[in-house]
Amino acid sequence: MNPDQAHQPQADQGQPEAAAAPSVEAQLADLQARHTEVSDAYLRAKAETENVRRRAEEDVAKARKFAIEAFAESLLPVMDSLQAALATPNASGEQVLKGVALTLDQLRQALERNKVVQIEPPVGTKFDPHQHQAISMVPAEQDANTVVSVLQKGYLIADRVLRPALVTVAAPK
Repeated sequence: MNPDQAHQPQADQGQPEAAAAPSVEAQLADLQARHTEVSDAYLRAKAETENVRRRAEEDVAKARKFAIEAFAESLLPVMDSLQAALATPNASGEQVLKGVALTLDQLRQALERNKVVQIEPPVGTKFDPHQHQAISMVPAEQDANTVVSVLQKGYLIADRVLRPALVTVAAPK
């Protein structure tokens, strides 16, 4: 190709320009079909999202409503034991004491099954403000800021403090 030919427009090869590109009507029809398809997919996705949201709200409402069902179910034997104790008014002191001990054990087991555990730090344990509540500081022969005595047990529920243990703490020397 010589330099003069490079700048000259090429001659039409016999194909009309309209035939090489789709017609405007065909393009419009194609775009309308795509639009209808995308709109339909959008509406279906929107409806599915609404259904998922509604089902999730229903599940949360049911979970809230019945959250303590297992806990209440585990307390029923404790209730039965207490009612049985009241049904025997002529029980001896020893029988009542034995019944109370068994009922307390049932209650402890019910709490443990539901992830409620006691906080009862041994004497000498370092004071933990996250699990213990210091009632007073007393002089003691042990390290400062350690538990001297437990006045009331605390409780955790699934690693969250339900009630801190009430303790006395060794004062600094």
